Amino acid sequence: MKKLLLSALTLLTVSSTSLLAQNLVKGDYGYLYCHMSDKGEWTAYAVSRDGYHYQDINEGKPIFDAKEHARIEGGTRDAYITRTHDGKGYLMVTTDMCVAKSHKWDNYGIDLLKSDDMIHWTSVTFDYRKGQNIFCDPQAPSPYKDWSTINRVWAPQIFWDPNYIWENGEKGGYMIYYSMLNRAEEGYDRMYYSYADKTFTKLTTPKLLFDWGYATIDADINYLPSDGKFHMLIKKEGGKPGIYTATSDYLNHGWGEPVEHDYVSFEGKKKCEGSSAFQLIGDKTWRVAYIQYSDNPKHYRICKADENLRNFHDPVDIEGVTGPQHGSFMRITKKEYKRLLKWDQKLKK
Repeated sequence: MKKLLLSALTLLTVSSTSLLAQNLVKGDYGYLYCHMSDKGEWTAYAVSRDGYHYQDINEGKPIFDAKEHARIEGGTRDAYITRTHDGKGYLMVTTDMCVAKSHKWDNYGIDLLKSDDMIHWTSVTFDYRKGQNIFCDPQAPSPYKDWSTINRVWAPQIFWDPNYIWENGEKGGYMIYYSMLNRAEEGYDRMYYSYADKTFTKLTTPKLLFDWGYATIDADINYLPSDGKFHMLIKKEGGKPGIYTATSDYLNHGWGEPVEHDYVSFEGKKKCEGSSAFQLIGDKTWRVAYIQYSDNPKHYRICKADENLRNFHDPVDIEGVTGPQHGSFMRITKKEYKRLLKWDQKLKK
């Protein structure tokens, strides 16, 4: 009996700790779809009451000046938005990249943005070509010998980790995870992570998250209470390509190989990427959105998955969005929903 009680207590402690390591979900009124526009390399908004049918904010045009925040190339791609850990603000990360300007699928850094109202944003830009001195721990082990040859820093996302400890002893940081490629030193895109501080202005030297022996991009991590594990949706570009899932007991290490038998298979040979998982209000199951980019015109799809983020099925096209592309979903309150609609009306005048 004593052993059983100790085991139960240990399990409860682990579960409690894991539950803290997740982005704050708040809002029972509607949804914000924050995304890169397929009409141009800017960030756009759309709102919805049911998670499927959306209404553009500002007619799908930029919600801020991309050049103001993307100080390297002037384009904000792959927008990911979430709440601050204390619920008092909002955070966003974007890929600083403009293919229309560079005419190539390379880039050199990312943008970290923060806001009090989802409308007015401040930001910092990290140009990885400048080397390790851009990070707040320049003496940490470096993944590269030469940062000036960096080719890609792609699709960053955010995950709040209350257990991260900074050098000064302060606890709590935002894990920013993304793929990188330095062709001079590695053969394919791999997943890395850094930590941003609570001010969202400092970033640690990247560390390798995992290496499966082939290119991987567009990771999307969620913590699932159903099994107490972290689940990652990710695009495999090696082996059998497609959107797959992998799991770990830990946020920043321990990621096993993707599940090969359960993936977004119903699209056949069509190419898909940029997955983003979210739960509908009052529903324990999941919705997985992604861009089907090999079609012309492209299709932005939302499919269903069970409460374990498995068994993908029933894909449909998102409705009401102008130029949907790689982005993210956040549940919002009635107050936030109406604030965005009021702003939308102001922009149209």
